[in-house]
Amino acid sequence: MKQKSLPERILRGLALLLFLLMAIGPLYWIFVTSLKGPKEIYTWPLKYWPSSPTLDSYRKLFSFSHFGRYFLNSLTVSLCASFAAMAVSVSSGFALSRFKSRRAKGNLLLALYFTQTIPTFILMVPLFTTLSKMGLVNRLSVLGVVYVSTVVAFSTIMSKSFFDRIPASLEEAAMIDGCSTFQSLFRVILPVTLPGMAALFSFAFINIWNELFLAVMLLLSDDKMTVPVALNSFISKAGISWDVMSAGIIMALLPTMVVFGIGQKYIVAGLTEGSVKG
Repeated sequence: MKQKSLPERILRGLALLLFLLMAIGPLYWIFVTSLKGPKEIYTWPLKYWPSSPTLDSYRKLFSFSHFGRYFLNSLTVSLCASFAAMAVSVSSGFALSRFKSRRAKGNLLLALYFTQTIPTFILMVPLFTTLSKMGLVNRLSVLGVVYVSTVVAFSTIMSKSFFDRIPASLEEAAMIDGCSTFQSLFRVILPVTLPGMAALFSFAFINIWNELFLAVMLLLSDDKMTVPVALNSFISKAGISWDVMSAGIIMALLPTMVVFGIGQKYIVAGLTEGSVKG
C-alpha cells in the first residue's frame, strides 16, 4: 500500500482531533459544571476547571430530589426489560433463521421492518387510552412490558442475522446426540453467539435507559419516576439549577458507560458478525 504523505496525515490527525473535541467537549463541560458552585457557573470569563471543586451538587441531587429512588427505578426497568427483550428476540430470531418457508419468512421480516418506520409518539395516545381504561397506568412493570415491545422487533432482526451465520449442521449434530431443539439452542448455539447477545442486550438497555416520552406518559407519581423523567422535571419556570442538572446527567451516564466498558469487545464483535454473512 502507498504510504500517506505528511500533509495527508496531518489533515487526518486534525480531523480526528476535531471529532474528538466535538464528542468529548460537551461531556467534559457537563462534568466540570457539576463540580462548580452556583455562583461560579455564571462567572465571566468562563473557567474550564473550578477554582474550588465541590460535590455539593451531587449531595443536593440525592438529598432533595430522591434521585436514588429514580436511579433504582430506571435500573430495575432497564435490566428486566432488556433481558426479557433479549429472550424474546433470540427465540423469534432463531425461528426466523430456521424457518423453511421463504415466503412466510419474508413476510414476517417485512412486518418487522415496517414497525421500525412507525414513530413512537404516534402510538402514545391510543396506548395511554387503552392502558388507562385497563387501570395499568403508573406501574413500572407495565412500562417495562411496553419497552420490550418497542425494542423487540429490531432485536429480532439482529438476532436472525447472527443465527444465519451459524450452520444448521451444528444443531443437527446436537440433536443426533439427544438434544431437543431448545436444548441445542441453549447448549450449543447461544454460546457461539455470545458477542451477538451482548450487542442485543446493549442495544436494548441503552434505548430503554434513555427513553423519556413513554415514561412521562405512563408514570404519574413521583416515587415511580425514572432518571430521564426526573431530569426533565428539574426544568421549571423558575429556571434550571445547572449544577444539579449536570450532576444528574453524569449519574445517568454511568450505567451506559459500565455496559460499554464491560462488553465493548463483544459489542463490536457482535455488530460486525451480524452485518456480514460469509
